[in-house]
Amino acid sequence: MIAISSGSFLQAHPITGLLERIDPGASRKFTVELVKSDQAADFFELDQQGEKVVVRGNTYVNIATGINWYLKYYAGIHLSWNGMRAKLPAELPVVPQKERHETTHTLRYYLNYCTFSYSMAFWDWERWQQEIDWMALHGINLSLAITGAETVWYNLLRELGYTRQEINEFIAGPGFLAWWQMNNLEGWGGPNPDSWYRQQATLQQNIVRRMREYGIEPVLPGYSGMLPNNAKAKLGLDVADPGLWCSYRRPAFLQPTDPNFQKIASLYYKEMNKLFGKANFYSMDPFHEGGDTKGVDLDATGQAILQAMRKNNPKAAWVIQAWGANPRPQMIRNIRQGEMLVLDLFSESRPQWGDTASTWKREKGFGQHNWICCMLLNFGGNVGLHGKMSHLIDEFYKAKESPFGQTLRGVGLTMEGIENNPVMYELLCELPWRGETRFDKDDWLHRYVKARYGKTTPAVWEAWKLLSNSIYNCPAESTQQGTTESVFCARPAEVVNTVSSWSESDVYYEADSILLAARLMLSAAGEFQGNNNFEYDLVDLVRQAVAEQGRRTQLEVTAAYRARDRYAFERTTKKFLRLIELQDELLSTRPEFMLGSWIRDARNLGQTAQEKELYEWNARTQITTWGNRTAADQGGLHDYAHREWNGVLKDLYRLRWELFFNYLSEKMHRKTPGEIDFYAVEEAWTNERKTYPDTPQQEVIPTVRRICAEAGIF
Repeated sequence: MIAISSGSFLQAHPITGLLERIDPGASRKFTVELVKSDQAADFFELDQQGEKVVVRGNTYVNIATGINWYLKYYAGIHLSWNGMRAKLPAELPVVPQKERHETTHTLRYYLNYCTFSYSMAFWDWERWQQEIDWMALHGINLSLAITGAETVWYNLLRELGYTRQEINEFIAGPGFLAWWQMNNLEGWGGPNPDSWYRQQATLQQNIVRRMREYGIEPVLPGYSGMLPNNAKAKLGLDVADPGLWCSYRRPAFLQPTDPNFQKIASLYYKEMNKLFGKANFYSMDPFHEGGDTKGVDLDATGQAILQAMRKNNPKAAWVIQAWGANPRPQMIRNIRQGEMLVLDLFSESRPQWGDTASTWKREKGFGQHNWICCMLLNFGGNVGLHGKMSHLIDEFYKAKESPFGQTLRGVGLTMEGIENNPVMYELLCELPWRGETRFDKDDWLHRYVKARYGKTTPAVWEAWKLLSNSIYNCPAESTQQGTTESVFCARPAEVVNTVSSWSESDVYYEADSILLAARLMLSAAGEFQGNNNFEYDLVDLVRQAVAEQGRRTQLEVTAAYRARDRYAFERTTKKFLRLIELQDELLSTRPEFMLGSWIRDARNLGQTAQEKELYEWNARTQITTWGNRTAADQGGLHDYAHREWNGVLKDLYRLRWELFFNYLSEKMHRKTPGEIDFYAVEEAWTNERKTYPDTPQQEVIPTVRRICAEAGIF
C-alpha cells in the first residue's frame, strides 16, 4: 500500500493569501466582506470605505471574482497565465459608486481530463497554487481534480491481490495518465516509481485543501467499472471488452450485474475518502470515445455507477462529459434530475444541448439533467491564435433563452491545454456576470485591451479589432478542432492541410490581416516596453504571422517541385527552413514558448537520475509521437499534441522538413530515394537528453523587429 497522511482540509480566510501572492502588502488595501444571501444567485459588489476598496460577496470565490473585476476595470491590471503577479498602485483607484454583479448561473466549471496531461503533467505545488488562484479570480467554483488518483488505484489493486509489477503494467506514465483515467489505455508511459504515487497524492491533498478553502468544489474521479484487462483471468470477474482506442487496448469493464461491482466500488471510494475526503461531485465517463458497449446493459450500468457513488455520498452528483456519443441516452434516462450534471464539452462548435444547427444535436438535449455550456477551444495543447468571439456570446445567450435554458446551470472551460488565447477564456468567464441582455463584442474587447495592458493606443486597438474579426472570428458552422495548425509542425508532404489527424484545420481568415495586426502592434511597442502582457501578446501574434508566411512558402515549394523548377525549389526551400529558424529564435524570448520549460518541470519531479530520465521521455514523447509506432502511425496520434516551441522547432521540425526537401530534390534529379521513416526520426528525438534553455535568451522587442524584417512581415 502507498500510505499518505490525509491532513486537514479546512483553513480560514483565503483572500488574504491570494492578495499577498499577487502583491505583498496588497491585502491591507482592501476590505473583504463575506455576506450571506438568501437569493438563489451568486453576487459580488465593489464599494469604497475611506482609502480602502471594499469587495463583498456571498462566497470567497465570488469575492475573488470581484477583486479580479476591480483590478481589470479600475486598476488596469490583468492577471493571466503569463503573469499572476502585479505591482498595485500605492493608492488604489477609487470606486466612485457601488457596483454589483450577480448571476443565477451558479456553477462555473473548469478543466478537461486532457488538461491534466497536456498542460499539468509535471506541475508542482507552487504552480498549482497559482492555478487555483487563477480559478478563484475567474469565478470557477467547480473543478475537476484527478491528480493523484493513481495512488487510489494502486492501493485498491493491492487490496484485490495485484502485485506491484502488475499494477504498473496497468497504470500509465505521468504524461499519459489522462487517457488511462478515461478508460482509453493501460500502462503506456510507465512503469511509475513508488515515489511518484506518494508525491502526487500529497500534491492532490494540497490541491483539494486549497480548493475547499476558497469554496471551489473538487470533482473527484468516481468508479465506473474500469479494471485491468486481466481481471477476468486473475479475479474471475464478469468483464466486457470495450475494444481498442487508437490501437491501444482499453481496460476491461466490470459488468454492473456482477455482484463484485458494488464491492469493488466501495473499496475504491474508501481509498479515495481516506486520501482526499468525500466530494459532492464525481466524474465518470465509461465508454469514452468509441468504447464498445456490446453485451452491456447501459441502463443497469448507469444505475450501478450512481448507486455506488450515492452510497458513498448520498448528496453527490455524477458529472459526465457530452462528447461524441457519450453520455449514451440509455445510460442516463432513468437517473433523476439533480443526480447528474452534464458538461456540453464542445458547445461553441458542436453543442448537444438541443441547438438544431449542431452536427451533434440531441433533439431533447439532456432531458431532465442539469447541464453546463462549455468552451473547448484548444486541442492537444497546440499553439495558435483561435476563437469564435462573437459566436461564443451569441451561443451562450441562445442557450439561456431557449427552453433548454431551464436546466442550464452555468459555463465551463474544458480545453485540452491551457496557457493560450487568454482573451477567449476571459470572455467565457465573464459571460455569467454580464447580465441578461447581450453585450457588444467590440465594447467588451476595447475594455479588455485597456485592462490587459493598463492603457491602449489607436494602433493597438486597430490590431485587436483586426484579430477579433478574422482569426478570432472562426465561422459559427466550423467544427475544426482548435487552431489552424502551423505547417512548420507537420510531418512533411507536398500538400499539408493539417498537423494532427482530426483537426479539420482550415484557413478561415485572411492571412494578410494577421500580418497587418502584427505590424500595428509592433508600431506601438515603444510605448509598452517592459509590459509583460503586451510583450507576451506581441510574440504570440508575430509567431502567428511567421507561421502564415511559412504556409505561403510551403505552397511555393510544392509549386516549384511540381514545375520541376530547380532554381525556385532551392530558393523556396531555403526560405522555408530559414523561417523555422526565425520562429525558433522568436520563441526563445518568452519562457511560455520554450521546450526547456516543459522538460525542466518534468525532470524536477524526479528524485533520482532514472526517474528524471523517465519523466523527460514522457514529456518529449507526448508532444511528438504520442504513442508507439502503431499508435502514432496507424492510430493517428503522432503530432496530436505538437507544440510550436523554441527547441523542438529547430531540432525536430526543421530536421523533418530538411529530410523531405532532400528527398524531393533527389526525385527531381530522377533518382529513387527510399521513403522517409518519420517515426524513426521522431522516436530518436524522444530518446535524446539534450539540455534546452528555460529562460529568455533575447529581449523581446528588438528580436521581434529583426525577425519581422527578415520574415517579410513589414
